[in-house]
Amino acid sequence: MKGQNLFVRPLQNSDADALRTFADRFGGNPAPSHGLLGKLVGELSAVLVMELEPDAIRLVDLVVAEELRRKRIGRVMLNELASLASSTGRGWLVAGVTHRAFLERVGFSEAHGEHGVMRRRV
Repeated sequence: MKGQNLFVRPLQNSDADALRTFADRFGGNPAPSHGLLGKLVGELSAVLVMELEPDAIRLVDLVVAEELRRKRIGRVMLNELASLASSTGRGWLVAGVTHRAFLERVGFSEAHGEHGVMRRRV
């Protein structure tokens, strides 16, 4: 991945077949309604599923192609999500604690008073 840029964009209806194929291979939701996809050298590399809330964007799922894991793709996807949250006037990214270690590495911390919820200020 060194020297290559990850192209990130919102999901579109025309992505349905590629998303199903990606989910069959790597897991995740085969038909998300809201999210971002990442392409590396034209190949689908990551899918981020999200839900919009009044003051936050909730990270529902993030799947990176197995052979590309631990190459900062997840971080880039979350940075794009943070940019989206900021541009839409939302001050937080919110996620469950399923992948606590990764979320902590990218700036999330457990929300006080909300068991099982992690937050990151945008």
